[in-house]
Amino acid sequence: MYIVTGGAGFIGSAMVWRLNREGIDDVWIVDDLGTGVSWRNLPGLRFSEIVGREDFLDRLDQAGLPADAEAVIHLGACSSTTETDADYFFKNNFQFSRILAEAAVDKGIRLLVASSAAVYGAGERGYNDSEDNLGLLRPLNMYGYSKLLFDDWASRSGTLGKLASLRFFNVYGPNEYHKGDMASMVFKAYGQIRSAGRIRLFKSYRKDFADGEQMRDFVYVKDVVDAMWWLLGRPGANGIFNIGSGAAESWNELAAAMFAALGMEPKIDYVDMPTAIRHQYQYLTLADMTRLRQAGYEGTFRDIRAGVEDYVKAHLSRPNPYINNGE
Repeated sequence: MYIVTGGAGFIGSAMVWRLNREGIDDVWIVDDLGTGVSWRNLPGLRFSEIVGREDFLDRLDQAGLPADAEAVIHLGACSSTTETDADYFFKNNFQFSRILAEAAVDKGIRLLVASSAAVYGAGERGYNDSEDNLGLLRPLNMYGYSKLLFDDWASRSGTLGKLASLRFFNVYGPNEYHKGDMASMVFKAYGQIRSAGRIRLFKSYRKDFADGEQMRDFVYVKDVVDAMWWLLGRPGANGIFNIGSGAAESWNELAAAMFAALGMEPKIDYVDMPTAIRHQYQYLTLADMTRLRQAGYEGTFRDIRAGVEDYVKAHLSRPNPYINNGE
């Protein structure tokens, strides 16, 4: 049995899909569906139970993790980079992760934990996922700091050597439709083109980056869950791992890929960046993939053109775009 927290969310539902492809149907989805639309990610997926977050925590407190749990894939968290309630982040992202990690390690259950490239802040200290760099990192928002708090605790407690903490870079792809403002720019670009025939990109406020030349490590969700599946089967591969493509591509390249997938000529408007986010805007993210490769992972990561083409043609352009209805 596999437990996926945040299993109705973006990466979580994609991971359930990946487990199903491996013939695994005994999956607990831990998530609070509430009144949102993340439930739309679930039809077509096979799982054995849906458990709310507080009910799951109660079960942990009373009986620990189920004895037949093969692995826990902890993806549930608040991922908003504009949320300002630090207490909420501390409870939801750090404390929950720590409780779950202690429960999994206690029973020797394989554990993957979602972290984020947000821990690297502006990237002034690079994007190396070595444990030795933890004290050097300065996240730009509370979301990133909550993820750094967990890695730091896991390192100091000796727990980090018994789990894999995955620092996701700019993940995009099917099943992010419920995320609203937190959806990827790839998804937003598709909507902008369909409604107005144009894409809006932020102007640059640094002399060393032209408008639209700010760069991101874009990584396709299908490649992400392939890497996660590989890590699940290698309990000796522990510590922190960047999960990105290992290449930095610009917003202009993203726009070109989207227009190409739609068979259209590029039309881009460069707009002012909101003042509120200028101080925490990342101009470059680039995953150092050395540790994952040294661990033995040989899987490929699509570039932005290949990923966008699959996203558009296999999902976004279809009446039912969810990952569980397409390959």
